Amino acid sequence: MKTKLIAIALLFVVAFSACRQQAQPQLDSKEAILARIEAPDFPKDTFTITDFGAVGDSVTDCKPAIDKAIESCAQAGGGTVLVPAGIWFVDGPIHFESKLNLHLEKGATIRFSATPASYLPVVRSSWEGTLLYNYSPLIYACEKENIAITGQGTIDGEGAKTFAAWHGRQKPDQQLSRQMNHNGTPVEERLFGEGHYLRPQLIQFFDCKNILVEGVKIEDSPFWCIHLLMSENITLRGLRYDAQNKNNDGIDPEYSRDILIEDITFNNNDDNVAVKAGRDHEGRAMNRPSENIIIRNCHFKGLHAVVMGSEMSSGVRNVFVENCDYAGYLKRGIYLKSNPDRGGEISNVYVNNVKFGDVLDCFMVTSNYHNEGSEFPTNIHSIYLNNVSCKKATNYGIYMKGHELQNIHDFVITDFKVDSAGRGVHIDHAENIALNNVWVNGEQISWNPASLQENASSDYDY
Repeated sequence: MKTKLIAIALLFVVAFSACRQQAQPQLDSKEAILARIEAPDFPKDTFTITDFGAVGDSVTDCKPAIDKAIESCAQAGGGTVLVPAGIWFVDGPIHFESKLNLHLEKGATIRFSATPASYLPVVRSSWEGTLLYNYSPLIYACEKENIAITGQGTIDGEGAKTFAAWHGRQKPDQQLSRQMNHNGTPVEERLFGEGHYLRPQLIQFFDCKNILVEGVKIEDSPFWCIHLLMSENITLRGLRYDAQNKNNDGIDPEYSRDILIEDITFNNNDDNVAVKAGRDHEGRAMNRPSENIIIRNCHFKGLHAVVMGSEMSSGVRNVFVENCDYAGYLKRGIYLKSNPDRGGEISNVYVNNVKFGDVLDCFMVTSNYHNEGSEFPTNIHSIYLNNVSCKKATNYGIYMKGHELQNIHDFVITDFKVDSAGRGVHIDHAENIALNNVWVNGEQISWNPASLQENASSDYDY
C-alpha cells in the first residue's frame, strides 16, 4: 500500500508540475489568519466590454468582446473589466488572467449559455474530490494571482436548462472517476469531456492566490457555485445566492487555506459552505489539508449550513464559525461527515455564537457516511462548540457517532440549547466528550454514554 501511495503522489507531481508548492501549513489563531488575508489591489485602468463590441440585449454573444477586454487588460498590466447594466449573454467560459477585477455594475447580469459544447475543450479541474479534465467551469482561473469578481450584478449559470438533466446521467462517470482515483490512473488520462456527464462548476479558482469575490448575486449554477481548489489568501464577502439546482453548494474550499467568508446571504439547494480536501487514495497522498478558514456573520438557508467532508482525505483543520444565523430552513446546522474510505482528520473546529431555526439535526457528526469503506477511518477530534442554539430539530439536537475502528474524541460543547428535538441526543463510539450547560427539550444533558446511546436509530439517513 505504501508503494502505491508514493506512486500516486508522483503522478500528481508530474501531471500538475506547473502548480506551486505550498509551505508547510501551520495551525494559527484566528487573529493570525485575519492578519495574513489581504484583498488584492488592481491598477486603475478600466476596460468596458461595450468598447470591445458587447451588446447587453440578452441575445448577442458577448464572449468575444469579454475575451478581448480581458486580453487588453492583461496586456496593460491589469485593471478592471467593467460590465455595465444590461443582460450580457456569454456563449462559453470566461477565463481569467492575473491582475484582473471583473466588475459587474448594479443591474448587470452575465447569463451563460446552456450549450455544453461551448465549454470545451476540457481543462484541468476536479470533481467531487478527484482531479481530472472536464468541461470548463463557466468562470475559470488557473495559476493566476490578484484576481477578483466584484459589484452588485448577477452571475446566472443557466444550469436548469441543460446541465440539470445530467444529474440523472452522471453515475457511470462518477464511478469511473472514483475508480481512476483508487487505481492511480495518471491525471492526464482522466478525460471527461464530450460524451460524459460531469457538470462543470460555475466559478472555479484552481491553484490561485490573492482572490476577492464580493457583492455579486449567484444563481442557477450547473454544479457547485464557487470552488476554491488548491488556492490561498481568499476573501468572499457580501455575496447573495439563489442557486436551486442539484448540488448547488455555495462555497467549496478544497485543498485551500487562509480563507475569509463573511456577510454572505445563502439560499442554496445544497450545502452553504462545504469544506473539502480530496477523496480517498488521492487525497491521502496529497497531504494538503484545507485549513485556516473563518466563516462569520453569515445567514444560512439551504440543505446544510456548514459542512466538513465528506471528501476530506487530506484533512480539514482550523475552521472558525462565528456570529452566524439562519435565513430559513436547513436540514442540518453544523455537520461533520466522513467514512473509512477517506482517512485523514477533521480537527480544531471552533463554532461560537451561532443560531439556527428549524432543522432536521442541529449538530451532527458521523464517521460512517453512506456506510462506505473499511480500511481508513477518519480521526475527528478537538471540536469546540460554544453558545449554539436551535429552535426545533425534527430529529436530533446532537448526533455524534464515531466508528468502531476510530472513536471521535475531545469534543467540548458549552452553552448549547435546542428548544425542541424529536430524538434528543445520541453519542456513540466517542471518548473525552465534555457537555457543559447543554439543554435539549428542556432537559440538561450530561455525558453518560449508556443513556445517550439509547436514542440511536439503526436506519438513520446521513
